[in-house]
Amino acid sequence: MLDKIAKQFDFQQRALNLRAYRAEVIASNVANADTPYYKAMDFDFKQALKSADEASRKLGLHTTDPRHIAMSEGDSHRLGAQLMYRSQVQPSLDGNTVDMDVERAAFTENALQYQTTLTFLNRRISSLNDAIRGGQ
Repeated sequence: MLDKIAKQFDFQQRALNLRAYRAEVIASNVANADTPYYKAMDFDFKQALKSADEASRKLGLHTTDPRHIAMSEGDSHRLGAQLMYRSQVQPSLDGNTVDMDVERAAFTENALQYQTTLTFLNRRISSLNDAIRGGQ
């Protein structure tokens, strides 16, 4: 019974995890705004969510012997996100590609989308809670 309820939130959980990871990537760009030769990075959220959704439907690797090597991937690959260098808007003398205006806009948009997903989840949980209580 609880598995069916938990399945209702799988997609939103993946979306929240990717949004949180994107916030980390953008924060890293901001933190390195003055680092010479630092290249700003980001990922395509839509593609990452699609990859994470497809990966969740695949069967995992099963080892039958303790000597088998388990498959391990980094968090970004597990989430379906492939980091790419952000294209340079205005060249800087020190080779740094971080544009603070672009980073602020990306961070704000990402935070807004994160909050929207949380609001959607809260409403969904409230409606399920009402259904369980019988609409009282």
